[in-house]
Amino acid sequence: MNKFLKLLLIASCSVLFSCTKNDKSKKQFVKVDGSSTVYPITEAIAEEYSKVAKATRVTVGVSGTGGGFKKFINNEIDINDASREIKKSEIEKAAKNGVSYIELPVAYDGISLVVHPDSFLTEISVQQLKKLWESDTVKMWNELDPSWPAEKIKLYGPGHDSGTFDYFKEVIVGKKGSFRSEYTQSEDDNMLVRGVAGDKNAIGFFGYSYYEANKDKLRALAVSNGPNTPAVVPGPTTIQDGSYAPLSRKIFIYVSQNAAKKEQVNDFVNFYFTKAMDKTQKIISQVGYIPLNDSTYQDVLKKYDNFVKSAQ
Repeated sequence: MNKFLKLLLIASCSVLFSCTKNDKSKKQFVKVDGSSTVYPITEAIAEEYSKVAKATRVTVGVSGTGGGFKKFINNEIDINDASREIKKSEIEKAAKNGVSYIELPVAYDGISLVVHPDSFLTEISVQQLKKLWESDTVKMWNELDPSWPAEKIKLYGPGHDSGTFDYFKEVIVGKKGSFRSEYTQSEDDNMLVRGVAGDKNAIGFFGYSYYEANKDKLRALAVSNGPNTPAVVPGPTTIQDGSYAPLSRKIFIYVSQNAAKKEQVNDFVNFYFTKAMDKTQKIISQVGYIPLNDSTYQDVLKKYDNFVKSAQ
């Protein structure tokens, strides 16, 4: 073999080794999107996961539950964070696209009605909330109660792609009821926090964690669920036992069957729920949500394991 061919062979081997090495070190991805309510949990767990799974990157977007389901149904993401159950119309679209999935409960949440700390308001009834949110006719506080001030109400809430919006609309004004258009809406709950915190006549609603993280700027209202029913303030106990009604709920992640064929997705989901029985329970509490009990998480893992086997 002449000198030129020998050098060429060495160079070729070097390139091949380099490519093989790069392939082995190439990062794998887990794509998550959806609910801003579930986001703090998934993001916190993804950060913990990155410490032990160096070769996998978990990306977590916030396009709202509905926006996430659109991507999920089109196979654009592996996991959808959801603050409500999947709708019938979404189930039909998923079936049409050949997307099978599993619903996995993550934690409890309580949609919180919040006001400025200096607001006159301390509690509100479901009937008053319905009157306030079902149309644009109520503009002043004294239109809800004559003893309340004649001040203009400023309203804040999630956009229509939000699962929190869907759940709130269903339990307060009715699934088929109309919902007022005159309010400041955003998928960014931090923007809603800033809006309510800046106006003594404002009221807004979003997931409990955003209230918990901003207690110094906001006050959560007690909610009465009917005539002669005591008003209840949202908190870990009242949300978990359901006495904070009707605004207590479970929140979820959805995993597609195609995603369940990926080793990195299964590893992340198992980390998510295995850790939920120790470290992640603390994470869920720290970000302002209420963990499920250990036996429920164990059942979730068994359910997911069977789902993975069916996907292979």
